[in-house]
Amino acid sequence: MKPKAIPLTSKTQRAGLAFVFLWFFIGGIAHFALTETEMRIVSPWVPWPRAAVLVSGVFELLGAAGLLWRPVRRWALWGLLVLTVAVTPAHIFMLQQPELFPGVPYWALVARLPLQVALLGLMAWLACKASRH
Repeated sequence: MKPKAIPLTSKTQRAGLAFVFLWFFIGGIAHFALTETEMRIVSPWVPWPRAAVLVSGVFELLGAAGLLWRPVRRWALWGLLVLTVAVTPAHIFMLQQPELFPGVPYWALVARLPLQVALLGLMAWLACKASRH
């Protein structure tokens, strides 16, 4: 028996979904509009930083688009969660090498990690609440 679809009904859930959508939609566009800037935050051990930036940008945009379509929303949320974990080394690299990013205040580099944990928690919560198709 197929589980019945449960739409995101609360204002809090809709607001969370809108936030996640905008986060990844704007971020995905940045991967293409600011490719050179995005490449600077890729850890040096990544062999093809341009490809990493472009591929992750595609996945961010696909995930954001998936959030808009209820039948795949849950999968899109889990996919974006995995992608967010996968790009964590870039945030750690920036925190370890702040001198390479003089335009970014150190407090912002420190704040990124707990904000990322909160984003992961929001996506997991939304995925658990989203329709299961």
